[in-house]
Amino acid sequence: MRLSTWIRQHLAALRALLALTAITGIVYPLAVFAVAQLPGLHEKADGSLVAVDGTTVGSGLIGQSFTGSDGAALVRYFQSRPSAAGDGYDPRSTAASNLGPEDIVDTPARASLLTTICARSKEIGDREGVDGSRPFCTKGGVGAVLSVIGPRDADGDVSHPGQVVSVNEACPAQPFVAAFRGVRVECAEPGRDYSAGRVVPIHGDAPADPAVPPDAVTASGSGLDPNISPEYAAIQVPRVAKARGISEQQVRALVAEHTSGRTLGFLGEPRVEVLRLNLELDRRFPG
Repeated sequence: MRLSTWIRQHLAALRALLALTAITGIVYPLAVFAVAQLPGLHEKADGSLVAVDGTTVGSGLIGQSFTGSDGAALVRYFQSRPSAAGDGYDPRSTAASNLGPEDIVDTPARASLLTTICARSKEIGDREGVDGSRPFCTKGGVGAVLSVIGPRDADGDVSHPGQVVSVNEACPAQPFVAAFRGVRVECAEPGRDYSAGRVVPIHGDAPADPAVPPDAVTASGSGLDPNISPEYAAIQVPRVAKARGISEQQVRALVAEHTSGRTLGFLGEPRVEVLRLNLELDRRFPG
């Protein structure tokens, strides 16, 4: 290849590089930025920030906690959906727990997903004055799971167990059931491995449709959900009304004002935006 041809090819490549850099690296970002500043788009493009008296207090797109310095829920405010993003609602660590329905046995390192849900449901039930029981949960708020130890049949079942342990209830706790298949249920000795037994979750007598809704005890996929279901908001109304010294009807009216229906009428579920609802409570009923 002649030198002049080599130079022409590289000059053409350089011109293409400079042109694409200018278009995709300068012109396109500036055009997107300019469009984002149009009326009706500016607020969303800047992160849907919410300000009170000139101070930014949050975003309409990112949830946040309404707790005191001790981590306990502030009774004056509606509580958000749980978050698995970092230490909670961290946009730099948006993520789910990546735990599934088979994560039901606690370990020394962490509580299982089942126990986490059971504990949240009990805490919310106690706080809101509703039945916090759920299927497969003990009354103490841990997963109702037994390890049934003994010879197994062809189907893997243990019809004549030699030992039964409530694996999520550490000694000296009293097991949630006294006996299973005629064998006394024992509490779990800390640090002992019961994986040799067959893991059996126990449904219990909790209602199939718990009073505490699913979004109150499970985190969203992003961990940043700023909304809760109308059902979760409804069970919080009496507490908030009592804490602020107003009627439940007044609180329900504000909840209705901050409830959105399904997007386009068929996408998603109805939702209540917690941040703006709590701000409106502070504005109208500061107590």
